[in-house]
Amino acid sequence: MSGPAVRNDRPMAAALLHVAVVLVFVALQYVLPDYHRAVFSRVLVLAVFAMGYNLAFGYTGLLSLGHAMFFCAGLYGAGMTMSMLGWNVAAGLVAGIVCGAALALVIGLLALRTTGVAFMIVTLMFAQVLYLVILYFNEYTGGDQGFSLRPAARQLGPFDLTDPTTRYFAALALFAAALAVTLAIVRSPRGRVLVAIRENEDRVRMLGYNVFAAKLAAVVLSGALCAAAGATYAILFGYVGATFATIQYSILPLLWVLLGGAATALGPLVGTLFMYYVVDITSNYTTAYLLFVGVALILLVLYFPKGVLGTVRERWLPWLP
Repeated sequence: MSGPAVRNDRPMAAALLHVAVVLVFVALQYVLPDYHRAVFSRVLVLAVFAMGYNLAFGYTGLLSLGHAMFFCAGLYGAGMTMSMLGWNVAAGLVAGIVCGAALALVIGLLALRTTGVAFMIVTLMFAQVLYLVILYFNEYTGGDQGFSLRPAARQLGPFDLTDPTTRYFAALALFAAALAVTLAIVRSPRGRVLVAIRENEDRVRMLGYNVFAAKLAAVVLSGALCAAAGATYAILFGYVGATFATIQYSILPLLWVLLGGAATALGPLVGTLFMYYVVDITSNYTTAYLLFVGVALILLVLYFPKGVLGTVRERWLPWLP
């Protein structure tokens, strides 16, 4: 379900589309009920997690089952420095991103010595190791119960990040920044190399590019984006827990990306929003909500084989980034 090469034939239309999407979310803040505004705050942060995964999987072709470890590196990197060392929000956010990027660098140096299914299994193993480490050092991490950040610690200058409106705009700011970074990366010459690696790695190597270095850079950038989402989640919602290190949170971004459209800039947002509401609505009526998720996935694969935006781009709007 990988997408075609990134197109630049209508860059202005693509830029206007993404600005319009951000403005729509700004407007929604003033019309959404409190419950849905809280949902959108979470979805925007989790969409950044999916965007990080999309950079590795959608654009570079690296199928990972361990990206939850990068999200958790940011989550715990921010949460533990703020709760144990008394760091402020800005320092905690930077600490979380640095932890995620550093972990991605180490994991990339080891895991990228494998390819295909072996790479997927190795990343899954590393993610499970991190999960067990979190449980083992429960006196610091809170184990499977996790820990909460004090409301007083979640202040950024004059901004109170426990306030729903401030939290919504903070989540939107993160999403807008991640979207800009993603577009800058994939539309750059290095981004084109990543897409070429996804399509034909041997040919890229034959042309003289350092494929290992390019894939390592993609993993590090992907890990940094996922960690930014994790750190922001800890700061905005005040909870840090081992649940986010389970395999479920490595599979979810894969599903979000496939649903929305791999190698599309807005696909992760569409997939995350769709999946979140399917689970949220069906779980109110039955405990078998995963059955409805499965049916939705089957229908999407049948009618949108490249994800929602991937199929829209292929059939009707080829200029979509």
